Amino acid sequence: MKSYLQLARHEGNNTLFETVEMAILSSLWGVPLHLHAEGLRGTGKTTIMRAARDIFPPITRIKGCLYNCDPEKPHCPFHKAMSPQEIAEIGSEEIPMPFLEISHSAKIGTIVGSIDLAKITDSANPTAAILPGIIPQAHRGVIFIDEINRLADTSPELTDVLLDVMGTKPGRVQIEETGLPVVEIPVQVSVWAASNPDEEPGPLEETRRQLADRFDMVIDMGRTHDPDSIAEILKLNSHVRMYEKEVSQDYKAMHQKARKELQNIAARYTNLDLPDFLRNYIARIYVKYDLESLRAIEAIQHAALLNCALKRRDTVLVSDITKAFPLALRHRVDSEILTRIMNSAPDSSSSAVKVTSPFESAAPAREPSAAAAAAAAAAAAQEPAPAQAKEKSFMSPVLSFLGIKGEKENHS
Repeated sequence: MKSYLQLARHEGNNTLFETVEMAILSSLWGVPLHLHAEGLRGTGKTTIMRAARDIFPPITRIKGCLYNCDPEKPHCPFHKAMSPQEIAEIGSEEIPMPFLEISHSAKIGTIVGSIDLAKITDSANPTAAILPGIIPQAHRGVIFIDEINRLADTSPELTDVLLDVMGTKPGRVQIEETGLPVVEIPVQVSVWAASNPDEEPGPLEETRRQLADRFDMVIDMGRTHDPDSIAEILKLNSHVRMYEKEVSQDYKAMHQKARKELQNIAARYTNLDLPDFLRNYIARIYVKYDLESLRAIEAIQHAALLNCALKRRDTVLVSDITKAFPLALRHRVDSEILTRIMNSAPDSSSSAVKVTSPFESAAPAREPSAAAAAAAAAAAAQEPAPAQAKEKSFMSPVLSFLGIKGEKENHS
């Protein structure tokens, strides 16, 4: 499989790349971000999400802890009652940020946890103990589920587990085994998923609406219709095959650079906050359009902060909010309401925009002033098109070095 930076970017997939990078940054901030990519077969949803592991920064855990306990915030049954001195004596280690997958054939014990057979059958010292499943072992990392609409349809018991994991931040899992006390474990894990909504059993919001609402953002994955971009993808695929050995070290170095840059951004912008007038604007959108879920506006606020940080700005702009609207709302409201919300963004062109696709919008316009945005927060009833500022992300220098098209050419 091609590495993350070897994957071609175009107008159909650029939003997924950006959202994946936002989710990695969110994990570094200690906040899970749940993503769901929808689109036609063969558009590369799963490939991009799996390849993102190449730029995952490492995490530090208590040495040997299967639950990935943070030495400063131990949470597992073995370490949560220990003193800082006892934890220091155990030591710590650096490991890659976890990325684990849940298959459709998985059993509850595999996902949540079960009796540790190795310890209970130890002839020298038999001990009844719990072996953590995939979810507890993914703490501080990512769980990926392909074709989640099918999983929600055929495995209701696994879906119920995901509802607990994604219902709060951090989530929780409960391990129950006969003869052992119930173990409840907090989990800080991001759930990433992909599906083809045109295939049975249909879109996730129709299959299991409650689970669909747990996803902070849903990305509509498209394909490029630009022959030049398609030719560039073919050329890249050919060159990867022909020159794989020669370029592998360059890509490894650039992946390391991207990981380090994400860590620097997380540290620099950890205290980034939304101005009150923008928070009031979001609140009035929630009331005016009778949005069902508070998770929606929490996702809008958090996505705006993440986008601002990745653009290396110290101040959140209205364009950060409008960029988050379709990501957080396309699976929660119908297209007519989403169109009206997008058209309510302040201080753009005078013509309204019709949202036929979650990521269609008018041409970029100037960023509204604080006064104009504050007025919009009070009224939230204007009808211009949203502003979309074209700015370089932290990945632009990396992509330029590799000769990959930048954001300006791939703006979606």
